[in-house]
Amino acid sequence: MVTKILSSQAPLIGILCWEEGCSPRGLEQLESLVGNSTNPETFPFPVKYSRIKGANIHTILESPCQNTLKSMINEAKEMENQGIKAITTSCGFNAIFQKELADAVNIPVFTSSLMQVPMVQNMLGKHKRLGVITAKKSALSTKHLQNVGINIDVALHIEGLETSTEWNKIFLSPYDDIDLVKIESDIIDIVSLMMTQSDIGAFILECTDLPPFADIIRKVTRRPVFDFVSLTNFVHQSL
Repeated sequence: MVTKILSSQAPLIGILCWEEGCSPRGLEQLESLVGNSTNPETFPFPVKYSRIKGANIHTILESPCQNTLKSMINEAKEMENQGIKAITTSCGFNAIFQKELADAVNIPVFTSSLMQVPMVQNMLGKHKRLGVITAKKSALSTKHLQNVGINIDVALHIEGLETSTEWNKIFLSPYDDIDLVKIESDIIDIVSLMMTQSDIGAFILECTDLPPFADIIRKVTRRPVFDFVSLTNFVHQSL
């Protein structure tokens, strides 16, 4: 006999997000897509969003800020007090803050989809490489990788989306619209090129704006794709 257990409607996962009104226009467009970390329709369960004052593309992605980290820690503690059971963030570059945030609370913290890298590496044979797609390769440091438990001595094939002129508008022309169809086309070109350069066994999408494109990457490459959504669903089921 199978007993159906009804899950609570109270959010179990809290998401620390960038400050309201501080995102480039292109990111606002991406946030409208189902699959994006800040679109509540992405998840088959409720989540609690919290906008962190001072958190933006500069203080998180380009130049990690300790004052912003303090604000995130304070909100993480408040979420825990409110009954949230696990905490994540709306940007994979918060990997840089993984240890500090996890140490600050008594509930699980998973700052970045990059935390899946060690697990997926262990799934692949020794001749296969793991492809990582990031919003900005030049900003993804060794410290980001090490802070989420990645062995930097193990080969990864990392590519950034800054090679896409359309994607780069997010950084260079923050008030301009982006062409989402062109973004998808550029992503297809990037992963297709990666497949010709390495024997890739799977992909991980660092950026939380990329899960809406995960299915097209799976279709084009015929490889598993892990992202923010797969990690969040995994953690939610554990709760």
